[in-house]
Amino acid sequence: MGAIDLPKSPNVFHPEKPSAVGSRNSLAQEYRDQQNEVNQLLEEETNKIIHHINSKLPKDVLERLDIMGGLKEKLYNYFNQNYQNMFNRYVVTTEDEMVKKVRNFIDKEETKVLSRYTPKEIADLLDAVGGADKFNTGEIEKSMVNMYGHLQGHIQRGVNDLENLTNSLLRQKTDTGAFIRGENAYSIVKCAFKDNIVKPKTVTDVKLSVNILDAELISPIFHYQVTVEYLIKDLLSKHIIDAIDKEIEKIKDERIDQGMEELSDGEIIFTKMGRIENYTEDDTENPKSRRYSIIGKNLMERISDLRAEIDPETFDALNIRENLKKIVDIENIRNRGFNTAINSITSILDTSKMGYQYIENLKNARELLIREYEDTDTANLPDERYQVRMRYYDNAQLQEERKAYDVQMKSFETEVAHLWDVLEVIYQGRKPAFKVTDFDDLAKKNRNQIRKDIKAKTGDPLYEDIAKVWDEISFVKPAETEVERMNRTYIYEKDKIRQKIILMRNRMKLMYDYQYPIERRVMEDRLAFLERDYNKFDYMINPYHIQPGLLLDVDITSIKRKKATLDAMANVLNEFLHGVSKGFQDAAFASFSRRRSTVREDINQSFADTPPEEVKASSAGGQAYLDMLNSGDAAATTQTPALEAPKRGRGRKSAGSAAAVKPRGARKARSSGGDSLKEL
Repeated sequence: MGAIDLPKSPNVFHPEKPSAVGSRNSLAQEYRDQQNEVNQLLEEETNKIIHHINSKLPKDVLERLDIMGGLKEKLYNYFNQNYQNMFNRYVVTTEDEMVKKVRNFIDKEETKVLSRYTPKEIADLLDAVGGADKFNTGEIEKSMVNMYGHLQGHIQRGVNDLENLTNSLLRQKTDTGAFIRGENAYSIVKCAFKDNIVKPKTVTDVKLSVNILDAELISPIFHYQVTVEYLIKDLLSKHIIDAIDKEIEKIKDERIDQGMEELSDGEIIFTKMGRIENYTEDDTENPKSRRYSIIGKNLMERISDLRAEIDPETFDALNIRENLKKIVDIENIRNRGFNTAINSITSILDTSKMGYQYIENLKNARELLIREYEDTDTANLPDERYQVRMRYYDNAQLQEERKAYDVQMKSFETEVAHLWDVLEVIYQGRKPAFKVTDFDDLAKKNRNQIRKDIKAKTGDPLYEDIAKVWDEISFVKPAETEVERMNRTYIYEKDKIRQKIILMRNRMKLMYDYQYPIERRVMEDRLAFLERDYNKFDYMINPYHIQPGLLLDVDITSIKRKKATLDAMANVLNEFLHGVSKGFQDAAFASFSRRRSTVREDINQSFADTPPEEVKASSAGGQAYLDMLNSGDAAATTQTPALEAPKRGRGRKSAGSAAAVKPRGARKARSSGGDSLKEL
């Protein structure tokens, strides 16, 4: 088939013309009826899901659920929209682009090799002389790779949308699992769904916080103010750890080759610790110390306290410290990680049709703020919107955040307690002098009678003499340990404040009923202010729950029946985490597959009551017999007598054992594997 026989695609865009860009029909498919194929596929997939629902749901639910009507039609429409309108058009376009690429490639090859006046040897010579940028198919290959890469991306997004829509259809509920699934679920610090204050019935607000630790970042992030000395020491530390890991791998391979047992997790850790002294030591003053084996002591002293910027008055391009800093800056070690995260989140938002009107990149502070709309007044914003705040925290920043969180929490406790005291004084002052209003009045009225009639007989102390440790608002708080002091959750304190706010509101209703004097209006305004700000504070992330690393804080507002922003942001978050995070790594679990856990003494699966010593000897004898067979000693095998079949349930030979089955009379006489070989 020559290049002329291949169909040439028209340079037009049309949904129906064969081989047009974006068309449903392709000349490359020839006689195939694409519509029938799609209908058959959609019908089959829809029936599978309907059958699955029929088999899983109870009968009484199926009777109330229109399986063959509305639900089947919805499933068919979802499959049709996502497969027909997205997948088929991209596949057709890809086929036509492939045809054009192949046609042009064949034209070039025929012109280069099959030309009458150009022998094949000259063409090969020109190809060799031209180099990597001439007389090659590299550009075509790159174009094909990019084409398939974009196709895969579109298909993946379509599949993700279909998955989210199908899950929401079956569950009829949106929860935390709709955002981050699989191996990245552990990174969620906080996820809260709550009704919107202005439109609680139709709009929901979502708070999602994801914490990616330093050890899980694919490209490490450093603060802009970090010193050059710190960066170089971090690189040296990673180099040392990598060298030790290579040595450990060699030790593992040697032990396996020698038939020894593999190192356990504890042995690996202690072996690594023991080899650290081969690369570094704590002697900082000795220039010949092993810590200066890669970079000398004089160079490390030159870059001491050297940060991202040098004073222009002291800058000299020929100094050693300036050139050392230039090497680090050229490698872009300082900014690489944070810039990679920014490029990742912005590109994913763009390709996912999640545009934004406001972005603020605080590079030196390692903070990024993205809002879908520039306005911050919720009264002027639509019901579908989002805000993303990404920031890198180190340990020092988290300590300061925790201090501020402690102070703010204490301030809320003080203000709520003050309002509680004011309300209590007014409540006590409004009670009539000789009238029972509450339980305290009733107990006070009968106090003397209780002392005379009950306590005098039993000898028990009076209620007023007993220390009251329960405030009747929250249960008694247990004493703090070092764990609680270092990781304060404030759950007890927050619940207490929340209960006080509820009790104060109820008491004001009980006190004033339908009256609204100035005292009630002032206290209600103060209570509403404290409750509003406290809810904002409770909605924030507790810095005690964050570890040093990248924090992604997402605020989403979405319509409950539409959930467009929720579904789109779920795909964005999963793609972003896949691009910047290595995920949680369990070293013990990862090494489990490499352990020879199936190598046991009872691997021959014999039902006989054989002592362990006899099993070991039998295994050694079986290995010798295998070595004899592998050496090609045919004489030994031909002289082996025919063995009688063993009794049922005894003397069973396994795949991992070479022990031969002995005759019935010789079973008791066998003492070792060597004796069985003599009999053979």
